Amino acid sequence: MAGLQASTLGLYLSIPFCRSKCTYCNFASGVYPASDHARYVDRVIEDLRSADQWAAKMGVELPSRVDSVYLGGGTPTLLAPRLLTRLFSAMRAEFDFEPGAEITVECAPGQLTGEMLDALQAAGVNRVSLGVQSFIDREAQGCGRLHNRKTALEDIRRWRAAGIHNLSIDLIAGLAGQTEASWNESLGVLADSGVPHASVYMLEVDEDSRLGREMLKGGTRYHAESVPSDDAIAAMYTVAIERLAQAGLNQYEISNFCRPGYESQHNLRYWRRHPYLGLGLDASSALHAAGGDGSGCVLRTTTTDDLAKYLSGPQAVETAWLAPERQHEEAWFLGLRLNAGVDVDALQQEFGRQIVSRALQAVERLAEDGLLTSDGKTVRLTPRGRLLSNDVFQEFLEPAVEEDSEASHGACR
Repeated sequence: MAGLQASTLGLYLSIPFCRSKCTYCNFASGVYPASDHARYVDRVIEDLRSADQWAAKMGVELPSRVDSVYLGGGTPTLLAPRLLTRLFSAMRAEFDFEPGAEITVECAPGQLTGEMLDALQAAGVNRVSLGVQSFIDREAQGCGRLHNRKTALEDIRRWRAAGIHNLSIDLIAGLAGQTEASWNESLGVLADSGVPHASVYMLEVDEDSRLGREMLKGGTRYHAESVPSDDAIAAMYTVAIERLAQAGLNQYEISNFCRPGYESQHNLRYWRRHPYLGLGLDASSALHAAGGDGSGCVLRTTTTDDLAKYLSGPQAVETAWLAPERQHEEAWFLGLRLNAGVDVDALQQEFGRQIVSRALQAVERLAEDGLLTSDGKTVRLTPRGRLLSNDVFQEFLEPAVEEDSEASHGACR
């Protein structure tokens, strides 16, 4: 667990534009006028060009070598091809891309033009994440998706014909009207597609999505009354682990499955606490304090989630300096997401035995409850622990302390 002591950087670019807003979506994305697209790209490029200056002002290290790029959203492929080409040109002008860097673009099935496909190839994109969510047409359409099974499978064929075989498919367990039978059918189609990576998410119910708000108030819009129960969703998730393993897609993180060698290198950065720079709407970054010896602060930042504010010009981002104690907490709840688990010796070397010993007391309690396993060297979630992972992670959080950001930064340095 090397934390943020890596010499390379991951870039995340948020592209918040959608053709339609899905009922379950709680991201900062939406249906905006096409006239906003060019202005948005201009703003992101402005941030790219000023990244070094911003990093120096904030006192953080910004590696110049990039080994992973991720364009998420939203639907990045809604941009005009020339705009996407401008973004990649700007990234390559400001950073040195490592040979073989993983370059991922999210794509909604049925929304890929031939011109965009050519532009993505020319930009060096070598990995694609397809937001299928369900291979059952009525389920996909019921939550606001604009594709059907045939369209999704045709897009997979087109990507492969273009020479891009590192494909990932997203599915959601818990969509309105979903049943055990329909879920198994979706899993079967995914397995038969032969893609080397899949992400399976359990439906989130919160006030940040239309469906979530409707469920919380007990309404019936968006077919809220036909959303499966929590127990049914948990059962679907468990079935997915088994079915995907049978198809050669083994779980390596709570929501992610792949064939050997096809792990998402960019997402591994988040879970391993390696540096990344996020640009665009509601994008996050994690960078180490400059000149640190491994014991200094980590700066986490988040940009505004208001498109009008973002387009109006450079905004002050929300910042939080994490002292080693907070980094230690993150090391546990991010590391436990991975099936490989948490290396106790590595944590003790990074943070010291005293601070880790307190966490090991929580490990002992959670192991007695059947939520964790530990052999003294590695701590992992059990299958039951993955279903209750948020409760597990909470056990590693110390009581919140109100800290002044600048004071905290100074204390760490």
